[in-house]
Amino acid sequence: MAGFWGKRKREEQDAADADLAKRAELALVAADERIRLTTDELDFAVAELGEARTADLRGALTAVRTHMGEAFQLHQLNHDHIPDTPEELRTRNARIIQLCEWAEDLLEERTTALQPAIEAVRRAPQILQRVRSDRERLEERVPHAREVVSRLSGRYSAAALRQISGNPDEADQLLDFAVHSADVSQRRREAGQREQASVALEAATEAVRRAESLLDAVDAFEIEALRAESTLAAVIDDSRSDLIEARNGPMTPTVTTAMAELEAALASLPANAAKDDPFGALSRLRTANAALDAARERAARPVISEAHVRHTVDDADRQISVARSVIAGHRGWIGADARTRLAEAERLRGEIPFGPIPEDDREATQAVARRAGALASEALQLAQQDIDSARPDDWGNDGWGGRGGRGGMGGMGGGGMGGGILGGLVIGSLLGDIFDG
Repeated sequence: MAGFWGKRKREEQDAADADLAKRAELALVAADERIRLTTDELDFAVAELGEARTADLRGALTAVRTHMGEAFQLHQLNHDHIPDTPEELRTRNARIIQLCEWAEDLLEERTTALQPAIEAVRRAPQILQRVRSDRERLEERVPHAREVVSRLSGRYSAAALRQISGNPDEADQLLDFAVHSADVSQRRREAGQREQASVALEAATEAVRRAESLLDAVDAFEIEALRAESTLAAVIDDSRSDLIEARNGPMTPTVTTAMAELEAALASLPANAAKDDPFGALSRLRTANAALDAARERAARPVISEAHVRHTVDDADRQISVARSVIAGHRGWIGADARTRLAEAERLRGEIPFGPIPEDDREATQAVARRAGALASEALQLAQQDIDSARPDDWGNDGWGGRGGRGGMGGMGGGGMGGGILGGLVIGSLLGDIFDG
């Protein structure tokens, strides 16, 4: 029975090896054909786009040919007169497949990146015609855009219209430039200067796109301005309600300042007959309203004292200092976990400012300090574990308190910082002197 299963297993392995060899051969053929096809595409792309824009594809072809030389050499070794073991054949065929797949993937990536530009070149006559027709279509919109800007100037201030006031003239200039670039592209192509023709064609299409965007912005402005005016009315009502509620709530200096800024923003709104900038007014009012909301929220909850935050920071500093001392004194014994905890604790500590801590930042600063202290504490615990693990097993038979001193360090730290930490520092230093010497 054992012989039967052994034969069955060998047959299965032989079939798998044969399949791998077939896949390697097919991969070689496919990759080689892809190189030939890409070479033809590169020749066309260079003629149309120039050397600079096709440098990435040329570099990919060079790299692929180099590495495919290895693949063909491996295939040759598989079929020479020297006998090979099944394992050698298996390894070579797997490598051949890997190289071929890499080659095809790289060429696919680089040709895909060039595809839009190549397609544009192939469709250059149609694109040129579309540029000219788009210019005629958009040119008809320019007078309407000028009329819209003129009409809106009677309702909105120059500041509000600044974003669109020059759009009609700029669009008109871009459309003229598009036609000029299209003509240049056509002349260069007829003269055989294909790279320059492609550059001019891209300039023409981009100019048309930008011109249309500018004209669309003029049409959209009026709707957006009306929407901003509607939103502004709601924010005004909300701001006045917030001011009434703030007067009846806790009055802190921050709340008082925020109220004054919101009142100033409301007072700066133009009268009904005046030209308005709803976008600017809405932005100013929202900012002042948000500041009052934040100030009232702070006033509704106790503000952590700076002294309390500093106490937490000082505690973190102490824990970091102790952990740093232990790790520095036993560098050869401390593992990666303790060092990582200490490094993160020191990084967090570095984020805490040394100067005054604003009220808004105190809660977050305290949280960072607590996290830094906790990490330093973990670093110290891990460091002490590393020291205990590295200490010789027979330590304690020479009068220092025996193995029972582990963790509590033999009871040598009966006061001050606590037996564990102080004892660890003292005994650890002694051990460092003994085994480092």
